[in-house]
Amino acid sequence: MKANRAYARAVITAKGERMLQDGHSWVYEGEIRRFELPDGRSWDNNGSLKPGAWGGGAPDGSTSAGSADGMAAGDPSEDDGPITDTMPAADADRPNAKPDDVARAADRPRNTRAGRPRDFRERRRRKEMLNAPSSEDEIIPLDALPDGSIVDVVSMKGAYVGTGLLSRHSRIRVRLVTRNANDDFGPGFWRRKAQWAWDYRKTVMGNDATACRVIFAEADEFPGLVVDRFNDVLVTQTLSAGMERLKPVVFPALLDVFKDDGVAIRGIYERNDVSTRALEGLEQTTGWWHADATDAGDAASKNGPTVTDITENGVKYHVDFANGQKTGFFLDQKYNRLAVARLARGRRVLDCCTHTGSFALNAAHAGAEFVRAVDVAETAIDMARENARLNGPDVAGRMDFTVANIFDLLPELERTHNPERFDFIILDPPAFTKSRKTIGSAARGYREINYRAMRILPRGGYLATCSCSHFMDHDRFKAMLFEAAKDAGVRLRQIEERQQAPDHPIVWGIPETDYLKCLLFQVV
Repeated sequence: MKANRAYARAVITAKGERMLQDGHSWVYEGEIRRFELPDGRSWDNNGSLKPGAWGGGAPDGSTSAGSADGMAAGDPSEDDGPITDTMPAADADRPNAKPDDVARAADRPRNTRAGRPRDFRERRRRKEMLNAPSSEDEIIPLDALPDGSIVDVVSMKGAYVGTGLLSRHSRIRVRLVTRNANDDFGPGFWRRKAQWAWDYRKTVMGNDATACRVIFAEADEFPGLVVDRFNDVLVTQTLSAGMERLKPVVFPALLDVFKDDGVAIRGIYERNDVSTRALEGLEQTTGWWHADATDAGDAASKNGPTVTDITENGVKYHVDFANGQKTGFFLDQKYNRLAVARLARGRRVLDCCTHTGSFALNAAHAGAEFVRAVDVAETAIDMARENARLNGPDVAGRMDFTVANIFDLLPELERTHNPERFDFIILDPPAFTKSRKTIGSAARGYREINYRAMRILPRGGYLATCSCSHFMDHDRFKAMLFEAAKDAGVRLRQIEERQQAPDHPIVWGIPETDYLKCLLFQVV
């Protein structure tokens, strides 16, 4: 590592060092022992903005003053975070623990006599309390170490581990952006990283790169930043303090990359209307980004409408990126929709949780006899119906649309013995869990809809079933499907097991990037 670097240093525990060496890219507040500044000042705490840090429990079992908002303000296990909105807890329950095990652990009494509580949340609180400022006077001044600062991460022995961006509000205290001690962090650094991200998308997506995820947060070492391209528009979500501070550098770098590649981008639209920004001390905002904040009011007239059209797998869509969910369109299922289309010809298809109609439209476009698209949101059905019209009468004429809750619809179809003779059912629900502690109830929800679908389908029918929750991992999801099939009295012949499109890359060592499950079966 270069001598006399101008960055603060975060000295981390041996456990934190092992996690980074295993490929993870976060340092939690409980894994930081000390901050050291280049001017020689140091603080033996984890950089929290308040005594008690996470709140909720002092070593003696009492409750700190910050406990009321501690969970909401900084525990990523309670809400999905910057990656496709999937963030795990720090020292969470065992990776392979079953939902019932998690529930029992939460209810298990603490071993207070030995002074070593068994509950992992209490253990975590105690560890973080040890490294938190004990009084207001011990808090590191913001002008000395502000949010978004570049911080070198070093071991207890002083060995360089990586460099990241600081967030003093979040329990994820440092997010790595490099493991190369020779990097500097001027505009050229971010320009190169943006170029690498775009070059990767062009390679793996080919002609489909006109509508793709350009930057996938930690997977591209832009922690907390999501960038989707819809033809001539980039839509972003900035979900970390470090990336928020770097927008004046990163966004122009992105525009330069596309300009140099001959791609015309009319603007960057921000969809920062996400509650998880509060975990980073950030406000919710939306609108066109402009390099000069004083000109932001003119951005709408300069950048044009907030609706654009894309084509995916030969299917046309209107994308309302100002009002649609997240960035306006779910790009991660692109090739899973194509896999469904290959099975759909001549079949009668029920698409549950259709959103803007993407699975349903792919099935109809591929020659399905009939497709019924169902969603609980009337606005989603209106958009799906409009997308069907966009694809012409041949597609729209074989589709119908229903506003309904699938937890009501599927039991009714089973009770009435499938009057519409569906022989292909698609289940693509929103995430049923955004927290480890609700995995049990989520599993019951997934089991219910899959069990009903298996009961409805005739022998030889087809089922496509998905989950976009990181916490509902692959093994747990497949175990749920096995139990649902056994209870439904059917067997499943697996056709394919799929994941997200490669523009949402899975990075080994960062489990949060591996979140989407899509399995295709024949019911036999």
